[in-house]
Amino acid sequence: MAHIRHRKFNTKDTYPEQKLDNDLAQAVVARGTVIFLRGQCPQDLDTAMNIGSHDPVEQTHKVMQNIRQLVEECGGKMEHVTKLVVYLTDVRHREAVYRTMGEYIRGVHPVCTGLVVVALARPDWLVEIDATAVIPD
Repeated sequence: MAHIRHRKFNTKDTYPEQKLDNDLAQAVVARGTVIFLRGQCPQDLDTAMNIGSHDPVEQTHKVMQNIRQLVEECGGKMEHVTKLVVYLTDVRHREAVYRTMGEYIRGVHPVCTGLVVVALARPDWLVEIDATAVIPD
């Protein structure tokens, strides 16, 4: 059974004043093997070294690449992602981060929550995203 994406929407309709284009849903109904990822940050998965950029777009690309890599290593695909939680240290980065994230979830429609936080674990990090995926039965 494929996941049921309930009340799909795109952020360009929900937030017309912002330059966003993310395929999301209000709810996802899923059955299968659950993959819980810890918050992914702009660092190399093998070395834990930061990517060396203070650009929110570059940091988000690395975060989403890490998410994709981990989901695939666990036997899943990006289409199995059901939930994302985005942590930003500066609300002014929201559009850039969400536009970049949207490149990785086009057509997926996960649920998503965004938070602005005072800081992340390393001072250089601007974005952290945790993900949940479910590989269907």
